[in-house]
Amino acid sequence: MTVTRMKLAETAPGPSAAFAAVDRSLREGPLDPVVRELVKIRASQLNGCVYCLDLHAAEARRNGEGEDRLLQLAVWPESELFTEAERAALAYTDQATRLVDGVDDPTWEALAEHFTPEEIGALVAQVALINAYNRIGVPTRRRPGD
Repeated sequence: MTVTRMKLAETAPGPSAAFAAVDRSLREGPLDPVVRELVKIRASQLNGCVYCLDLHAAEARRNGEGEDRLLQLAVWPESELFTEAERAALAYTDQATRLVDGVDDPTWEALAEHFTPEEIGALVAQVALINAYNRIGVPTRRRPGD
């Protein structure tokens, strides 16, 4: 059994509280809660963060997300279960998380077709935040239930 190496809230309470404040702000922001959870789950899949994947899948279920969509999220480009707006957000998440070549113009333009500038700002911040959380959870070996 893998043991969590540390909990940031205990070892670095100031930065941990700052991350939590950003999260609260994003939850109160303009981004649709369904999109918000989908991008958190998708980034966590790409980064291999079991803690965040478990946490956000459970939150999505509490918000009414269906099992079919959660299961097909790993292969969202081939799935027909996601709206065009969700697909735009997921494409952005994939590119911003992998950062191989940045985010291309067609992906950014798709965001502009489906989201307001304020929603895009919240999406950019949300994807950055979940990637930061993943980069804490993976090396510290956070596990579901921690």
